[in-house]
Formats: sequence, C-alpha cells, structure tokens
Amino acid sequence: MHQADARPEAADGAEPAGGTGGEDTLELRLTEELLAVLGDAPQPSGVRRGAFDLVGDPAAWSPVPTPAGEFRLVPVELARDLGVLTRWMNDPAVAAFWELSGPESVTADHLSRQLDGDGRSVPCLGVLGGRPMSYWEIYRADLDPLARHYPARPHDIGVHLLVGGVANRGRGNGTVLLRAVCDLVLDNHPLCARVVAEPDLRNTPSVAAFLGAGFRFSAEVELPGKRAALMIRERAHRAQL
Repeated sequence: MHQADARPEAADGAEPAGGTGGEDTLELRLTEELLAVLGDAPQPSGVRRGAFDLVGDPAAWSPVPTPAGEFRLVPVELARDLGVLTRWMNDPAVAAFWELSGPESVTADHLSRQLDGDGRSVPCLGVLGGRPMSYWEIYRADLDPLARHYPARPHDIGVHLLVGGVANRGRGNGTVLLRAVCDLVLDNHPLCARVVAEPDLRNTPSVAAFLGAGFRFSAEVELPGKRAALMIRERAHRAQL
C-alpha cells in the first residue's frame, strides 16, 4: 500500500505515494504473540483472522451527520466498485500521486491485496448524501511499516484518502470528511487512542485540512518517496476540538 494521503482541498488528488519500491502495509508478518502484546484478542488455533478483526467493520458503523450531508464508510466490494475506483485512479490529479493508473487489473491488484489480507487495512468508499465520492484506507498504523518512522502506540489507526471527482474538491470537503472519519474510528475502535496520517510536507493545503480536522503536526518523517508531515489526532483532546 502506498504511504499516501489525499490532497483533500486544493490539490484535487492524493499525496505522493511510496512508489513501487516503497514499503507496503501488507509486508509485515503478524503473529498471535505480537498481537497479544499489542492487546488484540488471540485467535483459536487454526482459525484465520476475519477481515475486520484488526480495524473493525466499517459497514457496522453508523453514519454521521456532517455540514455536507450524511456520511458513512462502505467497505469496498471488488465486483461492485472496481469501475469507479479505476476511473478515479486514472484521473491525472490522482494518478500523479497514487501511481495506480492503467487498466482495471492495476486497481484490482491494489484492492485485492487488502481484501485478501489479514485485515490490518480495510479499503472503503466514502459515501456522502448517498453518493460515493471518496476512497479511504483505514489501517493499523502500529502494524504498518510507517511504525518504523515514528513512535507508534498500540492500536494507532492510520488513514489514506482521495476525493474522487473534480466537483467534490476544493469545497472544504476534505476537512469535513476527515473529522467524520476520525469520529467514526474513535467511536468504534475503543482501543484506538490516536488517528494518524502522513501527508506530503510540501502540500500545504493538505496539511491545513488535517489541522482543520483536529490533527496536530507532530514531526517531519522521511518516508519512501516523500518527506511527510506526521499528523496526529488524539482521542484525549476530542472535547476541545
């Protein structure tokens, strides 16, 4: 998976990705011993972890009201969603950063690695007012190669996103949606104390959107393919945001 975030405001696409040589969310091998240390419930011997054991099931999360309309996350279904996601990935503004342009097989491979994985990353459509208009990856940042670059804590949840369609961009939707997704994560993942993101440091509008959504700038981190702004939103500060 790309170490990427959408440019939720002015940039009309997504942050620079790590590229084909970058680290991958699905690279790290999980063991039941490691997960026990992190506080995840152990699985019975011989039982494979379910798709939502590590992050939760966004399909079961209630929609949230926003100034732009009701918003919810819907886990991706490949047969249903591949067409629209491929179109978004071939938008030049998105392709420049996610590096997933090309035929449907390119997007399908990216999605399948998550859908067929161990559940540490869940790809979702963001549905606003009943209409799919964004793509999200909700992932366990503490189990991601990102954790090599910052002092991760157990159950840190990371977000990657892109806003699909020119009409949905540059209208303040990025900040609104980031707030909504953070609230969904914190409401439905009680062990998560922090939501993290790593937009490209050069993308001032993106960093500003995260700040507007209640994230704080924590540090500059050198990731494969980009120098990133490590952004963190703390559960403990929700009442003040």
